[in-house]
Amino acid sequence: METVLALLVAVLFSVAVYLLLSTHIIRMLLGIVLLGNAVNLSMFTAGRVSTMVPPIIPGGLTVPAVVTANPLPQALILTAIVISFSFFAFLLVLAFRAYQDLGTDDTDRMRVAEPEGEGLPPLGY
Repeated sequence: METVLALLVAVLFSVAVYLLLSTHIIRMLLGIVLLGNAVNLSMFTAGRVSTMVPPIIPGGLTVPAVVTANPLPQALILTAIVISFSFFAFLLVLAFRAYQDLGTDDTDRMRVAEPEGEGLPPLGY
């Protein structure tokens, strides 16, 4: 099972890097989402994928009597999902606002600081 998940993480990382190298902002945002999912899935895979006993300690014991699942990766992933969703929403609003102002989502044509018809900016100070 871990082998299949590791291959899926590799595919997600590859597609995310491919999308992040694009010049269009929407593709970059989708790459960020896939990258976040790949990281979450890799953390989940690192936390042991098996049908172990849930981490519940019976009454009268201070530690579990048998080997239990590790709840830390699941808690980290839940936190990461919330943070990545809010980060994606913020980036989506920024991309939409940039599209409204500039009329394009191509990063090569977003040249407000250095317009194309003008010369180079001062190179020395």
